[in-house]
Amino acid sequence: MKDILVLYYSRTGATRALALAIARGVDSVAGAQARIRTAPPISTVCEATQPDIPSDGPPYVELNDLESCAGLALGSPTRFGNMAAPLKYFFDQTAPQWLSGALAGKPACVFTSTSSLHGGQETTLLSMMLPLFHHGLMLIGIPYTESALSATQTGGTPYGATHWARSGGLETSRLSEEEKTLAEAQGARLARIALTLV
Repeated sequence: MKDILVLYYSRTGATRALALAIARGVDSVAGAQARIRTAPPISTVCEATQPDIPSDGPPYVELNDLESCAGLALGSPTRFGNMAAPLKYFFDQTAPQWLSGALAGKPACVFTSTSSLHGGQETTLLSMMLPLFHHGLMLIGIPYTESALSATQTGGTPYGATHWARSGGLETSRLSEEEKTLAEAQGARLARIALTLV
């Protein structure tokens, strides 16, 4: 079995919902399995304030999760058109993996969630791609052969799966059918590509 790392940060559960859909897509491919991890929040306080193990949800990501995975799906909520600070902080610690080329040649994809319709989904996806390019990962998107990409009126882009959470609304982490379909398709595509690269 090849492990596909689904790494995300989520505050309200919307990005986590996308991560779980991507993981379902990964798990639908024979020979691949999703390993779900999250990044711990960071604090303005200069000392660690989070426990080593989260009280609920998946474990926190470790650098060896990156090194041992066969592929990576990276997800973040939008922060003014950019990835969230906890993911940026995690990738800022990956210079040893960059120097050794530990991630070079692995496939990767990105996904995001935002509360507003024009909240910077695509620029957030692009911001997450930058450190992945530097690590030598091969980025994949969602092709227009996925019919939900042309039909969606909520989230979904060729750059990666997205979710429009609608600020202030109920069930902000509930994915539309198109968002769910696209996230699962992206996870399955990532897994299939990872298996062909073995």
